[in-house]
Amino acid sequence: MTVTTSLSSAIPNSPSAGIRALARFGFAAKGLVYLLMGLLALLAATGQRGGQTADKKQAVQTLQELPGGPFLLGFIAFGLLGYIVWRFVQAVRDTEGKGSGAKGIGRRLGYAGSGLLYASLAWFAAQLAWSGSANAGSNSQQTLTATVLGWPGGDWIIIAVGLAIIGGGIYQVIKAYSGSFHKHVNASDLPANQQNVVYRTGQVGYTARGIVMAIIGYFFVQAGRQSRASATGSTDEAFDLLATMGPAVLGIVALGLMAYGLYMLVQARYPVLRGV
Repeated sequence: MTVTTSLSSAIPNSPSAGIRALARFGFAAKGLVYLLMGLLALLAATGQRGGQTADKKQAVQTLQELPGGPFLLGFIAFGLLGYIVWRFVQAVRDTEGKGSGAKGIGRRLGYAGSGLLYASLAWFAAQLAWSGSANAGSNSQQTLTATVLGWPGGDWIIIAVGLAIIGGGIYQVIKAYSGSFHKHVNASDLPANQQNVVYRTGQVGYTARGIVMAIIGYFFVQAGRQSRASATGSTDEAFDLLATMGPAVLGIVALGLMAYGLYMLVQARYPVLRGV
């Protein structure tokens, strides 16, 4: 019995083992993207050469300048694909036990939507890895916003989207201080002297992510109020707004996003993956 169990656990080609591996690659890739964004913003806040405020695509593009850039970009692309797969598995299999009620279906669709948000970034990284160049495209966020603003009641729809994003940012902060985020890391596998450090890192990271999300939501609210698509903004513009409050404010939030990236790397190493 012991031999059978050992052999089965050593076989990596079962569907569940493959999904678990994809999820872990996904957390690692997501963590690296946030580390890059935070690091670039921190360099900008401290006036260091090469520092810049950047969104996810701009941050990923900087990997081209590093030794082994195509390999790193390929890892990001593959990892984000794994993250998308894992989010869809969460949605379809209901791994988090949200149920089939209206609220549960909404949460499960949210998992799938969260994965799809990284689809264009995964494709962008794959193009850079394969050919060394990629078209970041026009600002699709502003293009979509402009389209919606042209609809009857479009300004109210954009305001509602902005309020929802702000709500998501507030939820990230609530998760940080309730500690609910930590259920996705198997803390018992961490060395005892590192458990508290990892927990605090997660708190700081989720707080910073919530702040940035809330600012992005604010941009959408302003776009709706002004009926002006160009008022929307991404992480890059959120960093720029923080920079107007002083380099210390930008630096603190940048460190927070780096903390979030580190926490994602810990989650990749010690994940709690239900239902697989």
